[in-house]
Amino acid sequence: MRRLVVIDAPSNLGLRPPDEGTVPGCYKLAGALREQRLVQRLGAYEGGVVVPPRYDRGGWREGDGVFNAEAIATYSRKLADRVEHHVRAGDFPVVLGGDCSIQLGASLALRRIGRYGLVVIDGSADFRHPGNSDRVGAAGGEELALATGRGQRDLTDLEGLRPYVKDEDVRVLGIRDYDDERAELTELKIMNATVGEIREWGTEELAGAVLRTLEVPVTEGFWVHLDADVLDPSVMPAVDSPDPGGLLPDELAALLGPLLRSKRCVGFNLTIYDPDLDPDGTCAALLADLLQTAFTGA
Repeated sequence: MRRLVVIDAPSNLGLRPPDEGTVPGCYKLAGALREQRLVQRLGAYEGGVVVPPRYDRGGWREGDGVFNAEAIATYSRKLADRVEHHVRAGDFPVVLGGDCSIQLGASLALRRIGRYGLVVIDGSADFRHPGNSDRVGAAGGEELALATGRGQRDLTDLEGLRPYVKDEDVRVLGIRDYDDERAELTELKIMNATVGEIREWGTEELAGAVLRTLEVPVTEGFWVHLDADVLDPSVMPAVDSPDPGGLLPDELAALLGPLLRSKRCVGFNLTIYDPDLDPDGTCAALLADLLQTAFTGA
């Protein structure tokens, strides 16, 4: 059995502020999951915290590119150092975000080592980039585009390693049936499945099919990125974009479990859950239960 190592990555640098003068609350995600005794429930080891730079968009205006870009680049390298260390040691990093931009740190770490796949379980594709939008700015909605080399060079080409993930090594699962970016993913031959298709095919069957496509020897393994907004807002309202039509907890557990328990899976991150929007901790408890089920099968 590989050692699970929990690492806190409490960065909110990739999200727009919920209100003027405030900052996104997803930086509290790791603390809320630890309060649910997630580390103990997973039988995991302590991996510490990778402390992010201060959230400060300065004088950023629409059209200026990605805000907090320098801070995100710096943080991605720091997080990559931690993730790389554990993957090379044979550990399984469980990274608690943070917003979705933390995925850049994981992808950079794996790119340093070799060629790895990426399974994105997310309510949206997060594939906004200058080629398809004039509202580029929040890396949390652009991290898949950035990881595959689309966007400004100071984020897409860290250490000269662009792209961190090849298009053909990406699998996107759980996007809404009405996702605007889906057509582009399909045109680029980035495998994707909407919530409706997952239900039509069956979650366990789809997870098995995705695993088979990732077991080819061209890659050395894969990472799983989970955004809490893949869940329907009826059960997971504590996210910045609670869009209807998401997966239900049993569906997500059935999809996530086979992926995380695969010998080819080398790490995992959770993002976007915002404890500020979950005053009674109900959503934190749900996520902790889901992860325990997915990792242990119990």
